[in-house]
Amino acid sequence: MTYFARATSLGLETTPAEVAWEECVCPLCGSPKYAPLVEAPDRTPGSSGLWFMVVQCQSCSLCYTNPRPSKDGMAQFYRNEYPPHQPCAKKPKAIRWWRRLPFWLHGAEHYRKALPPLGQLRLLDFGCGAGAFLARMLSQGWRVTGIDANETAVDNVRERLGVNAFVGSLPHPLLDDGSFDVVTMWQALEHTHEPLRVLRGAWKLLAPGGLLIVTVPNIDSLAFRLFGSVWNGLDLPRHLVHFAPGTLRLMLHSAGFRPSRVRMVRRGGWLRASARLAQRCLPGMHGWRRWLQGKVFSSIASWYAACTRQADCLLATATKP
Repeated sequence: MTYFARATSLGLETTPAEVAWEECVCPLCGSPKYAPLVEAPDRTPGSSGLWFMVVQCQSCSLCYTNPRPSKDGMAQFYRNEYPPHQPCAKKPKAIRWWRRLPFWLHGAEHYRKALPPLGQLRLLDFGCGAGAFLARMLSQGWRVTGIDANETAVDNVRERLGVNAFVGSLPHPLLDDGSFDVVTMWQALEHTHEPLRVLRGAWKLLAPGGLLIVTVPNIDSLAFRLFGSVWNGLDLPRHLVHFAPGTLRLMLHSAGFRPSRVRMVRRGGWLRASARLAQRCLPGMHGWRRWLQGKVFSSIASWYAACTRQADCLLATATKP
């Protein structure tokens, strides 16, 4: 049965002809050989419910969505209510800058020496969305710039914050090489069709010694093994690349960065979201999975996952030599 026949046989509202599909090779090593890993539908409320497949490269082990919507066809999968594009009504809290920054500048002397003093740092937030992170950093005296594929979100950032923000991806023709000290990618790299090209674009934008911070969902997580196709971190088809610690480090190294240790980030809320999704989509779910909808059990499970390097989320820092 072909992929499109599978979508049609499920009686879905949207026909495959309305989506521009593309087959792709591995976004990391370029190998055309892969093995199917998991299938899941678009579970966004009000979506067409089309099914998508995640495959694993037989050469470098990177997992990626294949086939996938083309770049031009992705916009239809980001609804107007997409949460990261919605402005936050809360005013950013004034938090001490060394606690505000989740990439341990205060604990790494080589980062301190590589970067200029606070207040002079130039930061680019890739996938800035509604600009919540930009607003926080702006309040701490940083010189901030945003970039996002969503034009409405970028317009809102410009209007609300009065900072430079650009529509598009990396590399970007309006951004100069070596013009930033820090580039952040908070849950953004997995949304790109060409993650290696994006990372190389970030490498060019950083000054020597500059810092890259990336967070992505971890497909080698306890939560994925527990929930499979209903894992909250899949988010198909918006997530096009599905990283594990090894493949994230390999991609950073391939882009020219010097990656440090990939850290585990606890996400109890993600576990609860996966448990709620499983209860809604998988009738007869085992009781122990239902328990993960509560904060106590999800917190215990997220601590265990982080301690055993199976957390839902990965945080990697890397420097430009």
